[in-house]
Amino acid sequence: MADPMCSSTSPQVLQFEDITSAAFKIKSGIMVTPCIRSHLSQLTGMEIFLKKDFLQYTGSFKERGARYALIMLPDEQKRKGVISASLGNHALALCYHGKDLGIPVTVVMPIVAPIMKIQSCRQHGADVVVKGKDMGEAKRWAMQLGRERGLTYINGYDHPHIMAGQGTIGLEIVEQVPDIDAVVIPVGGGGLIAGVALAVKTLYPRIKVIGVESERCASFTNAVKANKPVYTPIESTLADGLAVPTVGYNAFATAAPLIDKLIVVKEEWIAIAILRLVELEKCVVEGAGASGLAAILAGHLNEMRGKRVVLLLCGGNIDTTILGRCLERGLAADGRLMKFKVTVSDRPGGIAELCRLMSSIGVSIKDIVHERAWIKSDIFSVEVKVVCETRDMEHALLLKEKLHQNYQHVLLGEMPSLEESPLTDEPGHDCSEQKSNSSTE
Repeated sequence: MADPMCSSTSPQVLQFEDITSAAFKIKSGIMVTPCIRSHLSQLTGMEIFLKKDFLQYTGSFKERGARYALIMLPDEQKRKGVISASLGNHALALCYHGKDLGIPVTVVMPIVAPIMKIQSCRQHGADVVVKGKDMGEAKRWAMQLGRERGLTYINGYDHPHIMAGQGTIGLEIVEQVPDIDAVVIPVGGGGLIAGVALAVKTLYPRIKVIGVESERCASFTNAVKANKPVYTPIESTLADGLAVPTVGYNAFATAAPLIDKLIVVKEEWIAIAILRLVELEKCVVEGAGASGLAAILAGHLNEMRGKRVVLLLCGGNIDTTILGRCLERGLAADGRLMKFKVTVSDRPGGIAELCRLMSSIGVSIKDIVHERAWIKSDIFSVEVKVVCETRDMEHALLLKEKLHQNYQHVLLGEMPSLEESPLTDEPGHDCSEQKSNSSTE
């Protein structure tokens, strides 16, 4: 079932006038979020500014497009209501602003959507349907349900009014931060980068527009390679807000000629980025919102050292249980959380000796378990499993060295390589070649 506003054969390319119109019409219901210099500037060697759009009432940038799309509905459709498929943030925004504007909202959310977001949508009075294994299936269900009930379907990333609303972020960024060299934007369905890139490039063509995706959902990168949106299988990812299998046709037609570089980041860097933002900026953001910083920490943007870069923190709706896992995964990837097994003497003082060794170099034990029955060494030995905290990667490597010096049987959990440490040079995908022949099919 085709979405009439998102055609594969005749995509609508967003115009700058659409964004300025959206900025005027939504200003009474949308917060102008701060864009301030970051403590991360010293760590990265860049002058980094954080656009904190996760401070919107529902926790993400999606409010901008949602409010504009609802305002622009004909009166009859405002009475009947709207429907959409969403992983969470678009649904939250529609539900909140639908309630504020008196427009009935129905949302279809895939089973992978975070529980917190599902519950929040229901609290805003929306009709929430949880169906579909991913965004593609959820969208098909929403389109079918919309046709049966006479509801207007609003695509969360490809509807022209949605993209125009998201583009208002670009207008705010260039007003808040002078002399910008680059803007780093998370990429899912493409609506955000389409709107922001158009706003920024229209006003300041020299500013570099850089898109970032997770390696587990690199749908825009695949679209650029194919010169058109193509289906990309999605794996579970920390950046669940970016997990869109096929980028929008309108978004691709608008954004592809404007993007200077596309970067695909590994999951561990997203986890580290979430950790850095919590520790250094006191910002709790979801994986999608941290992906821009992840690209910098992974070394994909070393050409920007000494330059002024704006990172868009687009969302902060992360489940508390997932946040805990992200922080622990970040600590492990950072070399600050370590696990190992070691075989020690089962005679009195064997485990105490191991503890003294760790204490002598300042390692803190977080968890310790010993196993007597299921080991293959002699009867007077015991296997000890330890989870411990270290200061950094160098400290972790010191512990590794001490363990091998003092014990014969040591099995360490997987440790990140120093070759993958932050700010090493890693390539991205240069989009300049596509600009001359980007397809709008």
